[in-house]
Parts: sequence; C-alpha cells; structure tokens
Amino acid sequence: MARDGAATILVRCKAIAACTDKHGEILRTFLSPAMEEVHQRMRPWFEAAGMTVNVDRVGNFRAFYLSAADTDSACLLIGSHLDTVPNAGAYDGVLGVLMGLALVEALGGRRLPYSIEVIGFSDEEGTRFGVPFIGSQALVNRLDDALLNCKDANGIMVGEALTRYRAKHPKAVESSLVQNTKAYIEFHIEQGPVLESKDMALGVVEALAGQRRCRLVFHGSPGHAGTTPMMLRRDALAAAAEWITRVEMIASEFEGLVATVGQVFVEPGGVNVIPGVTRCSLDVRHADDVVCRKALEAILNEARVTTTRRGLTVDTAEYHTQPAVHLNPTMVALAENSVRQAGYSFLRMTSGAGHDAMVIAPHLPSAMLFLRSPGGISHHPDESVLKSDVAAAIHAGLCFLDNVASFLNDNGGDLRA
Repeated sequence: MARDGAATILVRCKAIAACTDKHGEILRTFLSPAMEEVHQRMRPWFEAAGMTVNVDRVGNFRAFYLSAADTDSACLLIGSHLDTVPNAGAYDGVLGVLMGLALVEALGGRRLPYSIEVIGFSDEEGTRFGVPFIGSQALVNRLDDALLNCKDANGIMVGEALTRYRAKHPKAVESSLVQNTKAYIEFHIEQGPVLESKDMALGVVEALAGQRRCRLVFHGSPGHAGTTPMMLRRDALAAAAEWITRVEMIASEFEGLVATVGQVFVEPGGVNVIPGVTRCSLDVRHADDVVCRKALEAILNEARVTTTRRGLTVDTAEYHTQPAVHLNPTMVALAENSVRQAGYSFLRMTSGAGHDAMVIAPHLPSAMLFLRSPGGISHHPDESVLKSDVAAAIHAGLCFLDNVASFLNDNGGDLRA
C-alpha cells in the first residue's frame, strides 16, 4: 500500500509541476493563475478520498476528512506549501501536501477518532512579496500592517492583492484554524545532504533555525570607467564585494551559523560605468537566536567599517525576523516512535531551512518528518526524491496517525505535554 501510494505521489507531483506562471520552468507565486490551476487539479483527488475541499481567503487549499464521531472532534492538521521559488523543483512543499492525501487514501475509508485537515499553504517562499509564510501566518492571525503593506514588483501591496482575491472568490472560507485542532505535522524533503550522507531515508526534526533577513544599500559615486583613476573611485560594487567576502569569514566564526548574500543589484549597470549604488540581500540563520543576533550585528558592522574606510556609506534595514523554534517534545517522540514502528532508523535534526511548521508550532504542538534529498539538491529543477523513501514516509505516517489516536485517548485529548 505504501509503495503504491508513493508511486501515485510522484505522478501527482509531476502533474502539479506543469502548473506554472512561467513557461519553461516551475514557478508558482502567491495568488497567481498557476496556483489556482493547482487547486483545480488537486480538488478531484481529495474529493475522491472522501474529503471536503475549500479554499480560504488567503488562497490556502484546505481539505477535511471527518472523524468517526462528528465535526466537533479533535483535528490533526497535515500541511506544507504549494508555492515555489523561481526555476524550482517538483517536490519542495508539494510533496508534503500530497503526503497528507496519501495517508487519508491509505486509510481506505477507515475513520479515526479525530478528524484530519490537509492544508496547502498559498505562500511559504515569499517569492512574490519578499516576505515568507503569508499562508501560515494568516492561519494563526499574524497578518499585521507591515506585512499587508509589502509590495510586489508591480507595486501591488499584499492587502490589495488579498482584496482582489476575495472579490473574485466570494465563497472562500475564513483563514483560521479549524476549531479543536490539536496538532500539526509537516512532511518535507530535507533540502540538504545530511540524510544521504548517513544513508537514511527519514529524519525527525526537533528544531528549526531562526532566520533574519536584511537589505543593504551601498552608496558610492558613479563615474566613467575610462576616465576615473582607481585612487579616486568610490565604487559601490567593489565595497559590497569586499564586504561579501567578509560575510563568509565572519559566519565561519560562529559554529552552526550560515549567512548568505543571495541577491546583488548594481546601478546604473553599464559595462563602462563605475557602480554608484549596489543593493544586497543578507540571510543569517542559527538555531540559537542570541548567536544569530550577534552574528548579524558583526556582519552589519563590517559593512559600516568597509564603507567608511572607502569613503562610501551604507544603509541597512532588517525586514524579516523569524525566531528559532523547538518543536513539541511529545510530537517529536510520537514521530520517532512511528518511524521505529515502521522499521526505519532515523536522525534527529535541526532544520536550517524555514518551514511553515515554525509559524504553526507556537500555536499547536508540531512535528516534522524529513525525507532524504538525493544529492542534497533543492530549489532547483534537479530536485528529486526516492520512491522508496516516500513509501517509508507513508508507512511511518500511518503509524503516526494511530499513535496520535492512542495518545489522545490516553491523555484526555492533550498533546501539549
């Protein structure tokens, strides 16, 4: 049953990969036409499994499988995201949503003492507006004014995009947790090389690293590339390049920390013009928020030191802070026991990548199960997953569903222990 379910998941992931906003690559962004096409493709799959399907007011896809009792019973939330980065692979996020469907299908009509909701979040990557987790933040009522005022490349604010979406979908349900939702679990590809290096199919996540994102603007002076002597130049790109190499060195001084400059934009951008302005992104992550903050301070101070020495200036602005999250010990233990019962070894892991679980975990007892990423490749068209690993996840997931039922029965419906 798990093998058949794994094969079906892989076929469905490929089908969803064909839903894209950009011909020739996989790209799905918040509230885009491709996202609506995904919803249309998935709806009949979920309905055939006996689930009720809705889309909520921020574009989250939501499917509900009733318990053996009634709609007021406890509910387990299974989810991940449906949006992508540019030129993405076929499994990041989507696999986790389809895992929820596969588990319901594997029940074969059997009803549990609790209900199951499977959710496909509309935005986790932040590709359109530069701010991640819009779908999951809406679910837990965290859409504040700062987020709603973020703009996309066309100058459209998040709030404006939502107003248009809601006008187009007047029957969309509220973006809130289903009453009596007790816990959350997310299945996701690892997106790194660790499980493969250990020859393991599955990992149990115990924590997710905190992350902080900044924008830096280096201000120099543009000039003619042929007439401005080297000693008289105030090259914004050269200053940014020096700083970028220092980012790598500073990050290596903090064990377990990663820092990335992933975007560089140069103005005016002429081949024969000295750059007058250079804009850079900065992403810093660590499982300890104190360490993350100290590293960020050191990196930003280095930018100021570099520009002062070169006679330039730099503006810095932090626009996203996501604290580190330690997942619920009870849920982590249930996940571990479920993997053991399915007959697999596992690795306890801290996730360096951000996931919807880190938004949901402060509100619900949460767990995450990682699947091996061959080659450690993700956020790339070569992203892949092994059918045998998907089958292992389905097997462990079914054990998890039964273990949750037993735990709820033995502990009066409480998973927060």
